[in-house]
Amino acid sequence: MLMTKPDAAQAIQENLTIAGRSYRSRLLVGSGKYRDLEETRAATEASGAEIITVAIRRVNIGQDPGAPNLLDVVPPSRYTILPNTAGCYTAADAVHTLKLARELLDGRQLVKLEVLGDQRTLFPNMPETLRAAETLVKDGFEVMVYCSDDPIQAKLLEDMGCVAIMPLASLIGSGMGILNPWNLSLILEQAQVPVLVDAGIGTASDAAIAMELGCDGVLMNTAIAGARDPIRMAHAMRLAVEAGRAAYLAGRMPKRFAASPSSPMAGRVPAL
Repeated sequence: MLMTKPDAAQAIQENLTIAGRSYRSRLLVGSGKYRDLEETRAATEASGAEIITVAIRRVNIGQDPGAPNLLDVVPPSRYTILPNTAGCYTAADAVHTLKLARELLDGRQLVKLEVLGDQRTLFPNMPETLRAAETLVKDGFEVMVYCSDDPIQAKLLEDMGCVAIMPLASLIGSGMGILNPWNLSLILEQAQVPVLVDAGIGTASDAAIAMELGCDGVLMNTAIAGARDPIRMAHAMRLAVEAGRAAYLAGRMPKRFAASPSSPMAGRVPAL
């Protein structure tokens, strides 16, 4: 029997909840790498995203009164602005950056933490990430954290009080897709907070696979901004995340090593 109108409880369950706040979209997008602010606005709208990440060290959200302000095209009245620490390589720099963001965004506590290990791979420096996360959580921040796809590190971050775990699928900006689905599955199996794939998504099928694995959401920037048509790709990513989530909830058929006919054998017309 098809259900045409989900009840209120199911509708709430279908939303993404982070730090007690509910979001209809499970696609989170970045705000960098676009040709201009108008393209940023149009792609963000096409994505349907409600949470927009902002690299505080690279994007003006009020630090420079004389420069174009990102918040003019992605206003906080419409979107949840998620400041991140892109470009930070130490815990101290990351903590300082997010304290600045809190001042610029009127006390905003929800943040995305990333502490990078080197400029070539942009892989997370996990000792520094753990150190920064501990400091930020103690200071009242609600920390969504970029991390390696190591289930032990992910559990440490969750136990520390992070509100979302964000393992990489592959290197930032690589577009290589999900290289280690087994590790993601281990993280998902144990997590009691949302798990969102962060980094490495290249196209819509990558986003769908992440959602089919059971991830709670996907964050991306380069996959959209680096596409030939960013606005069309943003729309494609929106559909992919929705389709992947629906497929996960529906439950895929089991894989078999032999064919299984679509039509039953019983009651068939006898052969001549």
